[in-house]
Amino acid sequence: MPWLQLTLTIDRGHAELTEAALENAGALAVTLDDAADDPLTAPVLEPAPDATPLWRRVRLTALFDDNEPGRAQAEAAARILRSQALEPPRITPLDDRPWERVWLEGITPQRFGRRLWVCPRNQRVDAAGAIVVDLDPGLAFGTGHHPTTALCLSWLDGADLAGKRLLDYGCGSGLLAIAALKLGAAAAVAVDHDPQALEASADNAAANDVAGGLTVLAPAQLAQQSGQAPPFDVVVANILAGTLVELAPTLTAQTAPGGRLALSGILDHQVEQVAGAYRDAFALEAPQLLEEWALLHGRRHH
Repeated sequence: MPWLQLTLTIDRGHAELTEAALENAGALAVTLDDAADDPLTAPVLEPAPDATPLWRRVRLTALFDDNEPGRAQAEAAARILRSQALEPPRITPLDDRPWERVWLEGITPQRFGRRLWVCPRNQRVDAAGAIVVDLDPGLAFGTGHHPTTALCLSWLDGADLAGKRLLDYGCGSGLLAIAALKLGAAAAVAVDHDPQALEASADNAAANDVAGGLTVLAPAQLAQQSGQAPPFDVVVANILAGTLVELAPTLTAQTAPGGRLALSGILDHQVEQVAGAYRDAFALEAPQLLEEWALLHGRRHH
């Protein structure tokens, strides 16, 4: 099927947040290159750099389905991000290619923490004692190569998950919930507002033989179950700082007394803003940092 590409040129200081905003807007993939170079020869980092680009002007290209929902997503993202763009955003059609396979070119298995690995389905991990999540990018984003997801995966690897119930709020590909189940969690609930993310999470869980432990829900469904089901032993949310602040009452209510909370998608200068929304209910520990990103974590007061 054909695709739509939304192209934005921005100052490099806004690259990380703009990339995250495009992913949250429903982009199937996001690439970054030097806006000063010829687009045919510019170096490309895909889908997310391991370090902030050194270019002064960065071109971000986001891929959307060329259908009515995809066009609506692309147009909404263009409107929201127009104020950050150095040039008017452009939406153009793109011929079909196996983009999910193109994305994987050069991607290799990656370890998080001591034993957790994320591995493209066409590759293998031979490390002794490895706990492997097999994952290819599909309808929803999230493979562990962005620092925010890497922080969550490393945190999960070091957490005591045996027999625990976990909530992955804003699940995307379902990677965090699936990793938790493979690390010993008894059950996981993956929540996302995007039906495609819920579909991808269920498919990825089945591919990893943990479908029986995973429940996928829209936020409204989770809210309907509040009070009927017990709160969770562990809650993880890899979203954006502003959304994490808005969700503080929800995520607090979903965390059992004594339960653990991990929040990512936070730039280092946003740590205090997010921490302030959770500090009354949680004993927060020192944030874990990777590049310009932070993970906040702590235990809910009894």
